[in-house]
Amino acid sequence: MADGPAAPPCSCDCFVSLPPGSQRDEVIFGKNSDRPSDEVQEVVYFPAASHPPGSKVECTYIEIPQAESTHAVVLSRPAWLWGAEMGANEHGVCIGNEAVWTRVPVSDTEALLGMDLVRLGLERGASAREALGVITALLEQHGQGGRCREDPALFSYHNTFLLADRSEAWVLETAGRLWAAQRVTAGVKNISNQLTITTQVDAEHPELRQEAQAQGWWSGEGDFSFSGAFTPDDPPARMEAAKQRYRGGTELLRQREGSVTAGAMMEILRDRPSGICMDSGGFRTTGSMVSILPRDPRRPCVHFFTATPDPSRSVFKPFIFTEAVTPVPRVSSPQFGAADPARTQPRFQSRVDRRHELYRAHEAALSAIEADPDWGSQLQETLRDLEQQGLSDITMILQEGGGLGEEELGDLFFDCVDTEMKFYQ
Repeated sequence: MADGPAAPPCSCDCFVSLPPGSQRDEVIFGKNSDRPSDEVQEVVYFPAASHPPGSKVECTYIEIPQAESTHAVVLSRPAWLWGAEMGANEHGVCIGNEAVWTRVPVSDTEALLGMDLVRLGLERGASAREALGVITALLEQHGQGGRCREDPALFSYHNTFLLADRSEAWVLETAGRLWAAQRVTAGVKNISNQLTITTQVDAEHPELRQEAQAQGWWSGEGDFSFSGAFTPDDPPARMEAAKQRYRGGTELLRQREGSVTAGAMMEILRDRPSGICMDSGGFRTTGSMVSILPRDPRRPCVHFFTATPDPSRSVFKPFIFTEAVTPVPRVSSPQFGAADPARTQPRFQSRVDRRHELYRAHEAALSAIEADPDWGSQLQETLRDLEQQGLSDITMILQEGGGLGEEELGDLFFDCVDTEMKFYQ
């Protein structure tokens, strides 16, 4: 059952800048994850692992064959599910997804969520192109579907993805098991809750055009446009609302083209007039991510996460993959095991408190800010200084190639979360 036209607007926005769009010789990736306003997003790290032949992996709803080996990943995800809204792996691959509706009906059947595909692509793909192949193969084999929020009422969608690594980016747009992809090698690009691939289709499902023609969505003559064939005639309100954000995001990137940095990407994610930083209609930006992917493979990739809602009132904290990443339980939500209402059948018949420690402290601080605006202004200024110091330290590491050892890099995200908590207390 597809999402109806009366649905309140919700959003996600993904951005990427490749040289010469970036100020330095690096790829900059960014995403706001816009989800139901009471949903908790956690940041979790999983090390690389080997798996026995024939083993299975339990995704949010279905079990699929496990890969022989999986890469280390860091994920920002709604705490009730297995997959992720956005994340990165140890090879410098970043992926984010967006909700989209197409002429292909959304399936009620539980299958892989788009968020599961994000994690699977990161765990199994050592490059953006390889992750694209992972996602499309799994999509064709297992399909996509199932409830996309922690609620007994159906809310489901198809997905688009932005994948990036140190050298290129790919836009992947799907309609059921069908898909089309576009390669981006230079400049800036953003996606929102709509189809954007027209006639530049650099990879596609082998039956894509045949199906479009069979359904009467393409005549079979002239250039084939994926969005022209698969965009619904009566798009839901969410897709219509996305047009303004997409145009706003495109303009914000255009204004900064040639000078995009991690700091500039954070500014874009905090932009309220465009609707990119969102808090309306029961949805809000529940987590944000910005990544620096240097073209020079000798330099580490750096991934900044908020782990709290509303980037305009949150701190981006850096994470770097090392051999000794320190666990950060303060941004991991409680686990409920087999009793989790997302697992028991029928699903979502009750609610549990998934707030992690940083989420609770941030929530309490926002209440205190509203009660005492002067103190709140001082706190916000202090937190911005903390973020700027982190950006300065990262710039030094990337430009000068030094400053911190492996162990200190592994502690980086932990230390930043710990410092933020102290300011809240």
